[in-house]
Amino acid sequence: MSFQVREILGKIQDKVIIAKGHSVKIRNKLNKLYGNGNWRKMKGIARVRLTDNSVKLAEIHWFEAHGIGKKHIKVKYYIGD
Repeated sequence: MSFQVREILGKIQDKVIIAKGHSVKIRNKLNKLYGNGNWRKMKGIARVRLTDNSVKLAEIHWFEAHGIGKKHIKVKYYIGD
């Protein structure tokens, strides 16, 4: 069973840029939905609260642009389970 991230608890650790600029494959979709921006695909480790109210440590991936913020936050895998 898969649950969506409801909120990120605390700070995201070990942030890394996976792709930026033209390497972001859904850049056109992000521009249409949220506005033009310098989009980057990011990953990091964070404690997240899921829609079933459980709290887990997970590697998360998301897209972000300056002035727009984090969008499409997704859990890639849980750590320590």
